[in-house]
Amino acid sequence: MKGLIFSVKRYSIHDGPGIRVTFFMKGCPLSCWWCHNPEGISPDPEPFGEIHKIGDREFHKPAEAGRYYSVSEVMRILEKDRVFINESKGGVTFSGGEPLLQYEFLSETLKECRSQGYHTAVDTSGYSSPESYLMIIPNTRLFLFDIKHLDDLKHVECTGVSNARILDNFRLILDSGTDTYVRIPVIPGYNDDEDHLERIRNFLTENRSENLKKINLLPFHRVGQSKYERLGIPYKLSAIKPPSKERMSYLKEYFSETGIKVKVGG
Repeated sequence: MKGLIFSVKRYSIHDGPGIRVTFFMKGCPLSCWWCHNPEGISPDPEPFGEIHKIGDREFHKPAEAGRYYSVSEVMRILEKDRVFINESKGGVTFSGGEPLLQYEFLSETLKECRSQGYHTAVDTSGYSSPESYLMIIPNTRLFLFDIKHLDDLKHVECTGVSNARILDNFRLILDSGTDTYVRIPVIPGYNDDEDHLERIRNFLTENRSENLKKINLLPFHRVGQSKYERLGIPYKLSAIKPPSKERMSYLKEYFSETGIKVKVGG
């Protein structure tokens, strides 16, 4: 069995505790306007040329986003960093795209990771079948769970899908007892108005549990904008400015009232 992965990030410190290896899996059912990994949306390999600049000159190198890996190949990559992972109490994270689109490969890989003693994390949009989550929960130590907007119409507008399944799966994961970090992207003009902030804070307070360990507030950025150009996809948020440090500090204090630990960034 093989899975389609478009990037492998070693020595990651933003995708769970400690030093980690993060595997970015191809395919996502959402099309978020602010996505900084648009090369992960398509479920198939696709051309994704690299651009290198020397002075004023640009050199284009043909490349492809997405390569098939076996479970054993994933394990060999992890083994290279085992010392760093163990010393830092880190592990392995599967992100995307949406890794649950390849839930069978994901399930087998998580099982092998756990059998070899690695801490496992899954970074998910929440948009997959409940059955797929039930399949991977036994071998997942931590979920990084995105909550983008509680208003369903706004959610559909900017991601392309309803949030109903996402919220149901959020409750399913909390009920399983698996440790969970909530990740909230802070997108000016989309989900940072006071009414919605209060609504999402109340939602998290109502769903607070011992395994809801942390809220990560992820400030909007335009780091991935050049990727859209390489893929020939229009970038809709070029006029949006990232929230200020003062704004993010305010939001950190605001969400701290839930009684849940809050961190700005991953």
